[in-house]
Amino acid sequence: MITVGILLFNPNISIATADTTSTEKTPEKTPTYIQQKNQSPDGIGKIYMGREIAKFVVYKKADWFQRSSREKEENPDQVIALLNLKPNYVVADIGTGLGYFTFRLAPLLPQGKVLAVDIQNQMLDKITALAKNQKITNIETVLGVPTSPNLPGNTVDLALIVNTYHEFAYPQEMIQGIIKSLKPGGKVVLVEYRGENFFIPIQRLHKMTQEQITKEMQSVGLIWRETEEILPSQHYMVFQKPDVTATSSS
Repeated sequence: MITVGILLFNPNISIATADTTSTEKTPEKTPTYIQQKNQSPDGIGKIYMGREIAKFVVYKKADWFQRSSREKEENPDQVIALLNLKPNYVVADIGTGLGYFTFRLAPLLPQGKVLAVDIQNQMLDKITALAKNQKITNIETVLGVPTSPNLPGNTVDLALIVNTYHEFAYPQEMIQGIIKSLKPGGKVVLVEYRGENFFIPIQRLHKMTQEQITKEMQSVGLIWRETEEILPSQHYMVFQKPDVTATSSS
């Protein structure tokens, strides 16, 4: 008993105790983007979900969007037919450039409107001037930023992204912003040159595969709905924002 007392109360004797500190390491969060030291000729050296993000087309080279050969190369009328638009739809043309699709969409939305979104104000100024000249009243320009389209929430029926998603400097944040702008059940339509086809004469990083597009869209909660391969050189892919109101009411 005396020995026990000395053991318990003698300040010069240390008592071994159980280590309650966990030895398990918390898994490190994988960064959304990885910046490489080197970059491809058509890229910015920034990696997102395994692909390098492409350089975007600056305003000075934007006439390329309006090239006369584009109708034959991309068949924009077929793209618009696939959208199944309703006259009162609000459509966001993301990365509108000089409005190649915006001005094709506007006449089909007499009770709706087109939100022409771009991060380059010079592009939007051109659209505003042309719309005014043609007396088109259902086109609104929206100046976005690399991380957001700057669109109001739950107002958009369909977001159309043609040949620009691969250039988004912050694709995750931008798509999340687009999703917030969509009404429940709203759709995102992506049109991208086929990355699977080596022979399509477009720079490598300006093309995307179906697999890559699907992976990136599903990672932010969008649901794949359909893919059409009837365009000359591009994927036409439709994704949908979940309609939580329909789910909760059923």
